Amino acid sequence: MARQGGRSLSRMSSFPSEGALRRAATFVATLGIGVAAYIAIADSGGGAPTCLAGGGGCQTVADSTYSHLAGVNIAVFGLVGYVLLLVTALLRGDGARFAGFGLALVGFGYSVYLTYLELFKIHAICQWCVGSAVLMTILLVLNAALVIGYAGAPGQAEGARGR
Repeated sequence: MARQGGRSLSRMSSFPSEGALRRAATFVATLGIGVAAYIAIADSGGGAPTCLAGGGGCQTVADSTYSHLAGVNIAVFGLVGYVLLLVTALLRGDGARFAGFGLALVGFGYSVYLTYLELFKIHAICQWCVGSAVLMTILLVLNAALVIGYAGAPGQAEGARGR
């Protein structure tokens, strides 16, 4: 169990339990699956996601050369990433903790790159892409907390540690 100042992090009242962090990661990854699936489905129909606040940023981003990698919409890669992050949130143990952190770190880095492209190359902002970037940032924080607070702790049953 990780320790800070002689006290176990999982016992500190201000540090969330492993179960709470995993539930939050499960929820956020599920939202990410929804966002990425919506973008991918909109693209497969030959269109773009509808911008909720109006404007044409989503259409401009979807029409850009950056929206596909090797002929595949990048939202499909995001969908795969969110599904893998969901799986790591549902599993216990250090393997899942470190895999979740690694996946979230890669997803966050790619989200930063895509946001850079939107701002400085495409000159348009897709609200759905920003939403996905925010979700990936939250997943990075949650998975980092899981690694910092619980690396080395056995993946015990929810009843024992997940409260």
